[in-house]
Order: sequence, then structure tokens, then C-alpha cells
Amino acid sequence: MQAILNDVVKIAKQAGDKILEIYNTDDFDVQIKGDDSPLTKADLAAHNIIVNFLEEKYPDIPCLSEESTGIEFDDRKNWEQCFVIDPLDGTKEFIARNGEFTVNIALQKNGRSLLGVIYVPVADVVYYAAEGIGAFKQEQDKQPQEIKVRSLQQKDGKNHFTVVASRRHGLDKVETLCQNFSSYDLTSRGSSLKMCMVAEGAADLYPRLALTSEWDTAAAQAIVEQAGGKIVQLDFSDMTYNQKESLLNPFFLVLGDPNFDWKKELVIPKLN
Repeated sequence: MQAILNDVVKIAKQAGDKILEIYNTDDFDVQIKGDDSPLTKADLAAHNIIVNFLEEKYPDIPCLSEESTGIEFDDRKNWEQCFVIDPLDGTKEFIARNGEFTVNIALQKNGRSLLGVIYVPVADVVYYAAEGIGAFKQEQDKQPQEIKVRSLQQKDGKNHFTVVASRRHGLDKVETLCQNFSSYDLTSRGSSLKMCMVAEGAADLYPRLALTSEWDTAAAQAIVEQAGGKIVQLDFSDMTYNQKESLLNPFFLVLGDPNFDWKKELVIPKLN
């Protein structure tokens, strides 16, 4: 597992370097995919770097990337394990040039995310984790630091929640959810950085009340779990990977403090 983790960190950084090379030009060549999401040459370049490396180094482990084509569930359902890849998570943030985009690579086995790497090219920061190894954050060339979710903070004798939400999706529903807290602050962030904030103890909760796909969360799932938190569906059941025909995720919650009774305290707004 440590050897795979080292390789995945390495190739995520190489893909990030290529993304930055394109990011620093004026030629993104933005296309619109069938689901109305944007696609740039940076997405495709990162996909090719990652998939070509992993397929050569680990030929027995299939790759499932956002930019993969022609992989049907009839084939996927027979995979015991696979790499789950978002070569450029936050393409809209990339296009907006705000730096809040990442490279996400996970290894899942039998539906569970066992290893995850999230690289932030603009900041040169990498989050990584694997089962039995823990969760870490490395900034530039500094020594990696182990990360953990935090205990809920107190303000005026009450639980104070730092909630992070998407810049672009479902913010109104998150604001409704937050009204049930006696004390909170709400911030927004792009791509998988929201989940990393919970993992490193910079936020307590990330409710995702809008659509995502499995490659958006698989890497973060491993990082959050190894940091002591959880990513669960709205009914608090487990998130799983490559277990169904659709690669869309259910709505979910990223939870920090493991000693807090989230199931009792969270009131999920009506989503119709």
C-alpha cells in the first residue's frame, strides 16, 4: 500500500505540473460535454499522464477516470478493485483562474476507498492517505504533517460549527440546514478542497446537497476516513464505489468530530 501511495502521489504531481503549464497560457480550448460540464485540454492531458502510468505500472488494476469512455457496468461490475480518477477536479475553477482545482486519484476495493491522493497544483500542496498508514498533508518541500479532524469548537457555551459548501451548487439548501445550529459560520471552496478542510480540522461539516460523481469523492473519502472523519449518505449509510450502474453519487455529508452525534443533531432540509 505504501508503494502504491508513493506512486500515486508522484503521478498526481506530474499531472498537476502539466495542468499548470496549460493554466499559465491563454489557450484552454473549452468544450462542453454531454452533461453540460466543461472539458479542457488540461483535463485530457492529465488523464493521459495518469492513466498511461497506472496502466503500465499496475496492469491488473483497471482505471476508471472521469474522462474514460466506453466502460460499461457489465465490465466494471466484475472489477474487485480499480483506480478512481478525476484528472482535473474543479474545471470551472480552472477556467475562472481562482486556483481551487485539484488532481484526485483513489484506489477502491470491493466498494471501499482504501487510498486517496488530492494534489493542489497552484499551491503545490498534496493530501494523501491510505488504510493502515494514516492521512497527511505536505506543503511544497516541507515535511509531511499528519492531519486529523477536530473536535467541535465552543462559542458562548454552545457548539460552534464551521460549515463549508460548494461555490456553485446547493448553497441555498446548505444555508437552510445551518439555520438549525445555534452558532455557525459558513464558507465556500471549490473542488475537493472542501473535504480536505474537514480532514485537516479547518472545518467541521460539508453537506453536499447537489450532484457529484464517484471520482469527485473517492480520493477524499480515504483521506477523511484516515483522518478520523466520515463521508456518508444523508441516511448515514456508507458511500460505496463502482457498485452500481450509475456513477453519480447520492447526496452526502462530510463529518468531522467522531464523538459528536451528527445523526441526532443534523436536520436535513427538504430537497424538492
